[in-house]
Order: sequence, then structure tokens, then C-alpha cells
Amino acid sequence: MELISVIIPAHNEEERVGNVIDKLRQTKSNIEIIVVDNCSTDNTSNIALEKKAILAHCDNRGKGYAMEKGLQYAKGNIIVFVDGDLEIFIDDLVTTMVTPIINNEADFTKSAFKREGGRVTELVVKPLLDLLYPNMYKFEQPLSGIIAGKKEIFEKIQFEKDYGVDIGILLDVLSLTSKVKEIHIGRIENNSQSWHALSDMAKEVAKAILKRCNIENVKKL
Repeated sequence: MELISVIIPAHNEEERVGNVIDKLRQTKSNIEIIVVDNCSTDNTSNIALEKKAILAHCDNRGKGYAMEKGLQYAKGNIIVFVDGDLEIFIDDLVTTMVTPIINNEADFTKSAFKREGGRVTELVVKPLLDLLYPNMYKFEQPLSGIIAGKKEIFEKIQFEKDYGVDIGILLDVLSLTSKVKEIHIGRIENNSQSWHALSDMAKEVAKAILKRCNIENVKKL
């Protein structure tokens, strides 16, 4: 059975990362779980070790740095990324995400879930994508951090280091392959962001989108 590398970038996720690991292990797939501790100041690393995950440390703060670090540890040819702050309700998330890839129906899968779109998604991301990529498939959750793909795809793309990483990955993958599939995974819950954090997120996500449009006045970003 093919090895699947599941990477969890985590910053101060002691409250949920253990449950995320437990839920991921409810799978029929052959997996390794890699937790990338991204400059945590809590017990994230200890919990990852207690749960028998592979632990990697990333000393550069930023989700994109942590995702790149996880790829360096991954032994599988198929990668699944899962955020460390989620409450997951589907029983076999990994198999659900990777089956289209194993069956050669997709090179990359992006999750969609039962939750109202976040404020940044609805007010910034979807309007920008409609304007700049009018012919693109309308992803329900373009900022979802639950994604899967062939390792060779991830090795070819540029990882933004801030909140723009998830939309940047999606747009970069779409420039490389048309074999992208949205996967419905039921319901999830995650931690809410403050308005201040949402403002930073909106700016960084918008920047990642505009950079990929080759618009003259944002080339320097």
C-alpha cells in the first residue's frame, strides 16, 4: 500500500493537535504523520511526540515555512496537509482526500466543508477570483488548509510564507495541471481569528492573488 505523508503545520496548538492526530489515524491508508512545530511556546511538540508523530521543528515563523519543512521530512509520494487547529468529523479524511490521486483522477485535491465561508473568503477572495480568474472553477473554500497532492507538484510551486500560502498553492497548482478536484469532507470547526488578524490575513491573501496575475503595479510585492 502506497505511503501517504500527512503534514500538520502547528503553532501553539496544544489544545487540538493531539485530537487532529488521533482523527487522522482513523484511516485505511498507510500513513506517516509529521507535525511541524512552527515556533510554538506551548506543549505542541510534546503532544506530537506522545502521539507517536514524527516531529520537525521550523524556526522561521510562518505557515509556508512550516509546510516546506514538512516536505523535507516526507517519505511518501502523495502529501496531505492538515491544519493543526481543526476539529474533524469525517472518519477517514486521508483516504477521502487521496483516493482521486491514487486513481489518477487528480493531481491535487482541495477540501470543501459544511461551514459558512469565512469573512476573508467571502469579502476578499471570492470577489477577487471572480474578477481576475472569471473562468476558474468556483471553489467553495479556496482558503481551506486541508489539501492533498502529488509530492512532485508541491516541489514545483512557490510557498508564500504568510496567510497567502493556501490561495497561492491553489493558483500555482492550477497553472501546472488541470487535474484538480474539490472534495467534500462534511463538517469541520476551527479557531476564529480576531478582527486585527483578519485584516492582516485579507491583505496577505490579496497580495498572493495579485502577484500571480502579473499586474504591473503589484509586481514589486
